[in-house]
Amino acid sequence: MASVFRPETARQPPVERPPTPPNGGRYKIALCQLAVTPDKERNIAHARSVIEAAADNGAQLILLPEIWNCPYSNDSFPVYAEDIDAGFEASPSSAMLSNVAREKKLTIVGGSIPERSNGHLYNTCCVFDKDGELKAKHRKVHLFDIDIPGKITFKESDVLTAGDGPTIVDTDVGRIGVGICYDIRFPERAMLYAARGAHIICYPGAFNMTTGPAHWELLQKARAVDNQIYVATCAPARDPSAGYIAWGHSTLVGPFGQIVATTEHEQTTVIAEIDYSQTEKIRLNMPLESQRRGDLYNLVDVTRHASHKT
Repeated sequence: MASVFRPETARQPPVERPPTPPNGGRYKIALCQLAVTPDKERNIAHARSVIEAAADNGAQLILLPEIWNCPYSNDSFPVYAEDIDAGFEASPSSAMLSNVAREKKLTIVGGSIPERSNGHLYNTCCVFDKDGELKAKHRKVHLFDIDIPGKITFKESDVLTAGDGPTIVDTDVGRIGVGICYDIRFPERAMLYAARGAHIICYPGAFNMTTGPAHWELLQKARAVDNQIYVATCAPARDPSAGYIAWGHSTLVGPFGQIVATTEHEQTTVIAEIDYSQTEKIRLNMPLESQRRGDLYNLVDVTRHASHKT
């Protein structure tokens, strides 16, 4: 018996259509590739000044790097961690992001900071809207545990706890899916975000000098092409004297896999234009969604599937 070609069953539940973004879907994004020091107060003050400058240059969406308020190390995470849920007095990094978002009327995907909560440590990204409200928190789902002999060994799980859910949030600059660094290596998560109607996926990250040149740009392009979606990444600037040396190369990739804007490894801010109408054009020209073989395979969004059935 011949199989029935059912593209609508290739994603369970079916694809969700997002609300139409305002301003015709055209925005300026700033990727703030920050230099990170052991001085937390200095890092916070510097990040604020860079965000303000980006806003003054027309940016409406700000993306910061992974672990921008302290050195990237298992020794540092417990020392610099903040209790975000306890309020802004207990989280000066979040307080600054909320304040500058409100003052400059920005949407901020706040990179990530070490978070302390209920006896656990997380690698956490906070998303703030233009009123300074905390719209979402993403806790890194896939922890960076690797061992490449002679190159790099790192095990985040020695200190950090993994997050347990997808993070997608509606903002004034579109529907945003959030991942952190190692999360980008898992295509299923990006596919779930696309199925939930995300306009863009933001990945603050800190790839290193081994994995960076090999995979950083490749993975961004892959996630963008697979899902016909914008992908934005932001890394710390490179510090050759640090214990963990970041690759840099913050980048915006378009839905056809094209590099819209990028940089090298130095401290800088990349400002580029997002145009979501390009996404719709590409999807019309190459209609992958309607060509999926739901009779042969499917992707199940576990958390959304459960709520969809109730």
